[in-house]
Amino acid sequence: MQLKNPLPKCAAVFLICFAANISENYAQEKTVLLDYYYNHEVKKDKSGKENRFHYTWEDQTLNGFSMLGDEFKKAGFQTKSLDAAPTSANLKGSDVYIIVDPDNLKESPTPNLIAPDHIEAIADWVKAGGVLVIFANDSSNTNLVQLNDLTGKFGITFTNKSRNMVKNGKLEIGEVHVPAGNEVFPTSKIFYLKEISILSLRPPAKALITEQNDVIIATAKYGKGTVFAVGDPWLYNEYVDGTRIPATYENYNGAIELVKWLKKQTL
Repeated sequence: MQLKNPLPKCAAVFLICFAANISENYAQEKTVLLDYYYNHEVKKDKSGKENRFHYTWEDQTLNGFSMLGDEFKKAGFQTKSLDAAPTSANLKGSDVYIIVDPDNLKESPTPNLIAPDHIEAIADWVKAGGVLVIFANDSSNTNLVQLNDLTGKFGITFTNKSRNMVKNGKLEIGEVHVPAGNEVFPTSKIFYLKEISILSLRPPAKALITEQNDVIIATAKYGKGTVFAVGDPWLYNEYVDGTRIPATYENYNGAIELVKWLKKQTL
């Protein structure tokens, strides 16, 4: 049966183009994967039930990464998490993979350690074009041993030397100055990072931010991929929500700029 009032040709063309645009935009959406395996801290509530906390997308308290997750979403990313050890299969389809503060014995009686087969899977994924982000911590608050087995593949070592040990409310101890012309943080000038592990580098790693000859942040190109490393989980809600530190410290702007740069590395 023929419709009495068929859709005008111009309208039909518009709908076809509109649908094609939606499909194209959906296909272009990126995925950022946050590790929930190496960092798997839990605490019991009043009922005795164990709940995840520290550095998760879902956590909107000061301990969470919900604000950083929002910035990824604004930039066109899907935010996902990985509760299992990384493999070539479960890393496939992800553009950015973030590992934060792997547990040590102080944080978990049975921490999940980075194993040789995990390292092989991650390195192969980066080499093929993946973007790996490492937010570590100072040596007393994370497991740097196996983490260095991984980052050593890219010329990055987290050392036992710590700095920015802020005490007695002297926030200036945690100041990190961003050099002019910084490719990742083009407009930010000063950040706040406390209790961080200093980096030791060899090629292909390069220093991005150095404070008093101590390397704070580094990057590395590995095959078609990129690595970003810093010795602190510095972009969690506590230090980007604007309530805990003065506006002088541009951590929130740093989060925005980092997400933009990470996206560029995936193109």
